Amino acid sequence: MSELIQPEPSKLIKKEASLDAKKIRFEVNRIELPIGIEGTFGVIKHPGASLAVPITNEGLVVILRQYRFAVGQRILEFPAGTLEAGEQPLNSMKRELAEETGFEASQWDPLGKLFPCPGYSDELIYLFLARDLTELIERPSGDEDEDLEVIQMSPNELDSMLASGEEMLDGKSVSAWYRAKQILGTI
Repeated sequence: MSELIQPEPSKLIKKEASLDAKKIRFEVNRIELPIGIEGTFGVIKHPGASLAVPITNEGLVVILRQYRFAVGQRILEFPAGTLEAGEQPLNSMKRELAEETGFEASQWDPLGKLFPCPGYSDELIYLFLARDLTELIERPSGDEDEDLEVIQMSPNELDSMLASGEEMLDGKSVSAWYRAKQILGTI
């Protein structure tokens, strides 16, 4: 296995603009790239997130159909959420799993981490496989602006949906599903 490439930070020359929004900040900065070229770049600064692939004791995948205003439609995605200040990724995911699906898990396997959109964001997402699920008697309240439906389906149904393109699944969920299938021994 090859070594991971170490970060090569750019040199900030000047902050040109900044706009704070819910959970993120958009910055426009004049920077010098590691190769010595200067340019003006926009970046979304993000506190990070966590995502879980929940599998029920019956082997069903728990997934969400969630409305996303940026694309103007409902897409399938695994439960995920933004890290609160000082929050550990696994603790964040336990909270989000309960709020978004009404389940808690007693077995958690790390699936690694990924940069979903490194061309314009520094967001880093921590991925987990959540197993040995128990349905909560009372689901904690989540974000009031979330418009989502909890769905359970077999792994084969999810694979068929991905292959056919009949429903959209976001990129972070596709990556997490691939990694979860490696641990589950299905690929």
